[in-house]
Amino acid sequence: MKIGYPCINLSVGCTANSTFRLKSYSVHNLIKKTNKNLECLQKILEFNVANKIFFFRIGSGLIPFASHEFCKFNWQKHFQKKFQKIGKYIKKHRIRISMHPDQFVLINAKNPKIVEKSFKELKYHCEILDLMKLDSSAKIQIHIGGVYDNKKESMQRFIEKYKNLSLNIKKRLVIENDDKLYGLKDCLKIHQKIKIPILLDVFHHQCFNNHELIIKAIFLAQKTWKKKDGILMVDYSSQKPGARKGAHIEHIDLNQYQEFINQTKNFDFDLMLEIKDKEKSALEILSLK
Repeated sequence: MKIGYPCINLSVGCTANSTFRLKSYSVHNLIKKTNKNLECLQKILEFNVANKIFFFRIGSGLIPFASHEFCKFNWQKHFQKKFQKIGKYIKKHRIRISMHPDQFVLINAKNPKIVEKSFKELKYHCEILDLMKLDSSAKIQIHIGGVYDNKKESMQRFIEKYKNLSLNIKKRLVIENDDKLYGLKDCLKIHQKIKIPILLDVFHHQCFNNHELIIKAIFLAQKTWKKKDGILMVDYSSQKPGARKGAHIEHIDLNQYQEFINQTKNFDFDLMLEIKDKEKSALEILSLK
């Protein structure tokens, strides 16, 4: 099992997701911010390796406005060597990488313009991983999307739109159960039609499920992954005390975490900690080993 955290490191003193306002868009600003972001990403990866953290989710803001219609700049060519260098470092240290586009990516939307923008955003994420020359175990996770007053039709629309994606995107795409609309059972129905792997979000499953115990949920999700996909990815968090249902905890609850690990000890998966203090909880868990 590899332990990871998403997007932001609170210890290194930089961010790999710095941006600027759209009205300030220029090639100069894009190059300037992207260079800073790539430098910081390298710094985060080096921190992770030094601390034996070998799973990381790269943030969507690495290249500001890359999928926006304003962006005509060939950033892929301009930053190719830098991406390849980072990719070599990732492969050398066997770091597992994932990405998670923002919630506005909705390939099952009724509005064709939203679907078109979602496809462009997925293409952008895929290009990042391809430029790093990472294999298909580097994944892009998305939610199924909205219900739009008819869940069955919306699921079918996801299936049909998925078929129109490029093979490059399909080989990286996984779906994640959410905490309100589409649970594991729904994800499995879609998997049966298009064989897309399912990333299990443990906290979402606790919030919204079909009475499957976590050990059964892990088993069912694991079966959807093939060898080329790498081992199952699992997102982990727990409820923040006193907050609204679904709010993520600030720091790892070691008792709850250990209970989860004991329940799932017979399964092999990589674990992404969706916890507010990022690498700090990951470091605490790793100190227990």
